[in-house]
Amino acid sequence: MATSAMNRAVGLTARTGPATGEERADLPERAAGLVELLRRNAARTEQDRQVAEENIAALDEAGLFGITTPERFGGRQASVRTLLEVTSELGRGCGSTAWVTSLINISGWAVGLYPERTQREVYEANPRARVCSALPPQGTSRAADGGQVISGRWGFASGCQHAGWALLGMQVSGASGEQVDQGLALVPMAQLTIEDTWHVAGMRGTGSNTLVADGVFVPAHRILSVTKAKQGEYPTEFTDEALYRTAFIPALSLSLAGPLLGLARGGLELVLASLAKGRGISHTFYDEAREAPAAQTQLAEAAQLVDTAALHLMRAADDVDSWAASGRCMPVPDRTRVRMDIATVARRSREALEILLNVQGARGFADGSPLQRIWRDLGTGSRHAMINPAIANEIYGRSLLGIEEQVTPLI
Repeated sequence: MATSAMNRAVGLTARTGPATGEERADLPERAAGLVELLRRNAARTEQDRQVAEENIAALDEAGLFGITTPERFGGRQASVRTLLEVTSELGRGCGSTAWVTSLINISGWAVGLYPERTQREVYEANPRARVCSALPPQGTSRAADGGQVISGRWGFASGCQHAGWALLGMQVSGASGEQVDQGLALVPMAQLTIEDTWHVAGMRGTGSNTLVADGVFVPAHRILSVTKAKQGEYPTEFTDEALYRTAFIPALSLSLAGPLLGLARGGLELVLASLAKGRGISHTFYDEAREAPAAQTQLAEAAQLVDTAALHLMRAADDVDSWAASGRCMPVPDRTRVRMDIATVARRSREALEILLNVQGARGFADGSPLQRIWRDLGTGSRHAMINPAIANEIYGRSLLGIEEQVTPLI
């Protein structure tokens, strides 16, 4: 298939939106240039249960870990949409690599919400510092002079093997041991231990292991109030930087969706390339599957589902970017629609891949077929708790009906 036709089939349409043309053309194109490398290393990434070091080095050299790093420290400080465009490109080559790239970037975005003092601690000595995160409030804390002392275990810290810092969800304790806030502690990885717990069917290469802290002191300036953050109140002094006004939960949630779209696109490309080789359909008179109306119509349906996922994803990204640019807090109804858009990305991507597996047939499940890895990666990643389509339906439905009481604080 010609390149232009392939691009149309996988939804690579002209870019629109408020972000600058330079950032839209530059970073996604850099990501596209790494897709073949990621494909070659995808099996090794899965086998090693962490992203191949060759991938990490290439991403770092291309500046794709600094998409959300403040320009003040040499980063690109690009839009949420740009991050999603980059990770949906990378996902075509390797879902695990795209996932780790996205979560490291969104963790770096969160660092930009902290006071300048904290940002300097992370980036001044190393502008290319990478941060991982485990956001659910786990472990224990106690008040100490000038901060908190935390202990516990934090699971699912994607990309922790490649990070120098970690963001850990925590309960902030008062002097008498009472809970006074929910926080996000920024801790050097040198003060933590990685426990090898990530043994899963899909997204194996994300290395989403468990981080362990034992009596680690975290100064107050490295603890972000999640309660305030959910209301758009961030302690950064650089209030003119639109990226760091982005709505908290929508930004975190959207970071999970780009790789899912990329996996669906990668699956479509794989099946199209397979059919282009002229294989037939077993137990039929079709010597070339591409001539069969059944293959043609199923491919059309799959491509349309991928396009639908892309349209919903980019609408959500443009929404959060526009509200951030306006300097106003994103309203709750808009935030609930973002959650619904993300759920739509998951649903439509999975549906597309199921159709593509039907076209490919049982050969797609062979150990040597990348399609079965894409299927496992997409099935696993799209079931992250922050994506949960059933809960997203309920959240959005309550909002549409004007019901203020919600089923989760994560909106």
